[in-house]
Amino acid sequence: MHWLTAVLGATFAVLGSARPEFEVEARQAPLPIPASCSGVTARTSYKLSVADGWKYTLIGAGLNKPRSLLFDTEGHLLVLQAGLGLTAHTIGADGCISSSKTVIQLNTLNHGLALSPDGKTLYVSAAPTAWSYSYDPVTMTATNQQVVVKGMNPGGHNTRTLAVPPNNPNLLIVSLGSQGNIDVPTAQKEAGRAIVKVFDLSKTPAGGWTYNTHGWYLGYGLRNEIGIIFDGNNMVWGVENSGDQLTRAITGGRSVDVHIDNPAEELNFLGDPSKSNEQWYGYPTCWTVGDPSVITDKAFKIGQQFMITPNTTFNDETCAQRSVPPRLSMRAHSAPIDGKFDKDYKNLYVSLHGSWNRQPATGYKVVQIPFTKLENGQYDPVAPPDAPFSQGYKDILWTQNEGSCSSSTCLRPTGITWHPDGSRMYVGSDGSSGEIYILYKA
Repeated sequence: MHWLTAVLGATFAVLGSARPEFEVEARQAPLPIPASCSGVTARTSYKLSVADGWKYTLIGAGLNKPRSLLFDTEGHLLVLQAGLGLTAHTIGADGCISSSKTVIQLNTLNHGLALSPDGKTLYVSAAPTAWSYSYDPVTMTATNQQVVVKGMNPGGHNTRTLAVPPNNPNLLIVSLGSQGNIDVPTAQKEAGRAIVKVFDLSKTPAGGWTYNTHGWYLGYGLRNEIGIIFDGNNMVWGVENSGDQLTRAITGGRSVDVHIDNPAEELNFLGDPSKSNEQWYGYPTCWTVGDPSVITDKAFKIGQQFMITPNTTFNDETCAQRSVPPRLSMRAHSAPIDGKFDKDYKNLYVSLHGSWNRQPATGYKVVQIPFTKLENGQYDPVAPPDAPFSQGYKDILWTQNEGSCSSSTCLRPTGITWHPDGSRMYVGSDGSSGEIYILYKA
């Protein structure tokens, strides 16, 4: 039995809800962190910078749109490559990738990847369907494909983020985004879009759960909650990609373009996945203020919510009364994709995929959101909800020419995962080079 498998088995028997990625730190000498990896060269010329005290190394290039990353119980790095399938990568004694293997060859896979806490069941997703596979981490093979969730809306935002709570392996969280920029029917949760849902896999019927009519809610009115994250209490946080090209209707029938820094991207608290959360988070009616100065007809703070066309029956005040605002706001159009806490839950690291509709461009980086543990035991960002972006989070890894970036010229961070020894993060980038970086403290 591999050392990691043995340790995790013993750990879960005692702790149940422990985080597997950090349970081996004191039991196994960490692999070296390479300064470079032989033969690995990015195909693009962009330059990266890191915050003081941090370093990075490119360890993989030429992958096919790496979207989601995680480690199995034998220490192999699993990578969901959109349009290709799932691959497993062995980390050699030098800390670089020594070999790779295709685990699932299925070109409809586009984002979702999760692993049961015991490491024996894989979950992957395409636009309409999520599957489970029996997984052998020693041989890196997946067998016995089964449909677990079906009937998901195939259009619009077609990534399907999957997550299994560390303390409840019978549950599968599935996030599904909106059909388009402003998807009006999703004001009702029954539309089956712009929501996060939870399914009990211990009771999966033959043929799988049907997304719209089965399971329970973990929030609705969530335009594209593409990042699903667990804190130290196994509570769920989500990072949301908000709307594009918004204008604000003001007195006199005029519309003002507010889209450069509005609406803000969001960090939302979704709560306990074992309990139904039918709170409404505002979409498609209420949008989060990122730059109050350009909304000239009313005074707002960052993090409050506004309507683009307020009226006498539903207006900004209605949003304040009915909608759950984000706990923290991020710069508009930066496109958060994934997030992971460090082992002490003192920081949340979020990948910002990058903008397509903002000038100057923004995102194309990994950021750090400081967290604290409150007196009541809950985890919460250090910054207040109305904090300016510069106070809410800090850039850790970024493209030097961020303002002139595009999807083909810059780092496009996607999935984040920690090495089992806790010494480094692995960050995917699905730009033209298809890269994997390690990011670590110097």
